[in-house]
Amino acid sequence: MDTESINAIESMSLVHSGAHYFSRLEQIIADAKTEIHIQIYIFDEDETGSRILTALKEAALRNVKIYIVLDGFGSFSFSSKTISELKEMGINFRFFSPMFSASSFYIGRRLHNKVIVSDAKTVLIGGINIANKYRGTERELPWLDFAVELNGKIGEPLQEFCRAVYLKKERKIIPIVSIPEEGYVAFLQNDWLKRKKEITGAYIKSIRNAEKEIIIVGSYFLPGRKIIQALKIASKNKVQIKLILSGISDVPMVRRATCYLYAKLFRYNMELYEWNHSVLHGKAMVVDGKWTTIGSFNLNNLSSYASVEMDVAIYSEQFSKEFQVLLSDIISQSQKITPETLKLKSSVSSKLINWFSYRMTRIIEIIVTYLPYHRFNN
Repeated sequence: MDTESINAIESMSLVHSGAHYFSRLEQIIADAKTEIHIQIYIFDEDETGSRILTALKEAALRNVKIYIVLDGFGSFSFSSKTISELKEMGINFRFFSPMFSASSFYIGRRLHNKVIVSDAKTVLIGGINIANKYRGTERELPWLDFAVELNGKIGEPLQEFCRAVYLKKERKIIPIVSIPEEGYVAFLQNDWLKRKKEITGAYIKSIRNAEKEIIIVGSYFLPGRKIIQALKIASKNKVQIKLILSGISDVPMVRRATCYLYAKLFRYNMELYEWNHSVLHGKAMVVDGKWTTIGSFNLNNLSSYASVEMDVAIYSEQFSKEFQVLLSDIISQSQKITPETLKLKSSVSSKLINWFSYRMTRIIEIIVTYLPYHRFNN
């Protein structure tokens, strides 16, 4: 990673899923004057997606250049009719690794980023996709997730990066951006085929170097050996470790697989909390109230070795403390899982289901991660 720093941040704010995120996104599109980049895993054509599409079409009528890259699997349902309409309006659109092509059926590497850049100045990055479930409805709360909005020259290198992704060109290193008198902001990438392991490395280093407290929000929490080893070291160093995990999941087998790990996690003196008010989709960590990462990266092997991921890492006591307050409120609304409560609700059949789910999930991860494929230039 380039260590050259630039003073380029005018403002930085935490954004959470629901109306908060989507009102910001609509305003960013409405304010755009020259160029918008959207790279996202899921873009549903429901009420929420339709509102964003309308905003993008209005921006196109203002002669704003728009580039959209959607994942070919996550946004598989995105209609050809809508794609034609967008292209007719001059909006640049393509799928990242389409599921089907003339020569193959393709699973492999997926674009899991959730990144929006406007006018090389405004950045919205996190784990939130464009769909009703992330906005919420009258009957259901939004899936719990987070993003960060940044404004300033920090957007310039990220816009250049997004343009290179769209055009399938070489992607330049994104520089670290300094926060005057406080710390830094870094855009971290994971793309195993491109030898990018920055997010995994940052998690491991930050966990190992923790001194007091680690709070992790972990949807689809199935960390690999290196992350588990880092958490074990932190535990031995008397670091307080709190995990906010899914009580409700859109992938029940993965939740069951995570439950299989609970006994091991308790051996390392971790505090476990399950969020039961909506689906937990967030991927974030705060270390010692100083260092925060938020983004698309899940603590599992799919994010480590298969998907293309992007997180923002922020070394800022002010920002981290603000996020910590929100996480403390989430913890207060979550169900604490203890060895005693786990024992009470763990029947022989549930233990067997958890074990089976864990083994099957690991097998699926291996198949998807290492399935041979040749599309290296997406």
